[in-house]
Amino acid sequence: MSVLMGLRINADPARVEQALNRDPERLKGIAQRARDAGCIHHRFFANEAGGEVLVVDEWPDAATFMRFFESSPDIGEMMGEAGVTEQPTPVFWRELDTPDKF
Repeated sequence: MSVLMGLRINADPARVEQALNRDPERLKGIAQRARDAGCIHHRFFANEAGGEVLVVDEWPDAATFMRFFESSPDIGEMMGEAGVTEQPTPVFWRELDTPDKF
């Protein structure tokens, strides 16, 4: 069963969005490498209160994400360009089997 990966980034969402959109081909290349490595879904979200961005991915397992993330220095470079100063830590979530899911 796949896992959701949440990566909380302390940064201005507008600056992150601007940095990510500055070079769409570069970002699309990273996204393609992620898909090739096994990523199922990927999205960025901004905290409505500001000051934080959340990356949410779905991966086959935590180890697959970590291999991809650790072998992608360009992700860290883009984070630096977006004003990220603290190394974010990924958190992994597994789905619980409950009768109320839809």
